[in-house]
Amino acid sequence: MTYDIYFLRVEPGRTFDETMQEVNSAYDPEAEPDPMNLTGDQRAVWDRLTQRISREVGPITSEEYLYSLTLWRDGPAGHLQLDYAGDSASIEISYRYPGQAALPIMAEAYRIARMVEEECGLEGYDAEVDQSIRTGEVDVAAAKLGGVSHWAHSHLT
Repeated sequence: MTYDIYFLRVEPGRTFDETMQEVNSAYDPEAEPDPMNLTGDQRAVWDRLTQRISREVGPITSEEYLYSLTLWRDGPAGHLQLDYAGDSASIEISYRYPGQAALPIMAEAYRIARMVEEECGLEGYDAEVDQSIRTGEVDVAAAKLGGVSHWAHSHLT
């Protein structure tokens, strides 16, 4: 289980929720997922994004898989993973940052999330705390990550 931030391409006149509902309604758990088929422009966006994250946040590792391009950021703040598939993306953070230890990784996650929005033209949404990335508060997200992490550490180890 991870703390997840989602990104979708939201068409004008639509909301993130409407777009997510449409994506979810088309999901077939029995079907084999379609392999990623990025355009040249989408690959160029990924290249710009990874270069920007490396330059402004710090070293990254990235790899291409059948269904997404994946970036890992392991730094002083912690570890996060970004998956990109052209018209969607997600950031995952493990629940291993209890209490105040969650603030640095969440601040970094929101910083990267805002770069994803700017570079990719995707809209970000933090469903864990029901807030938009563009206007959301890092402290609120960090409190949620820190609280769940503390509970998990206290009850599951």
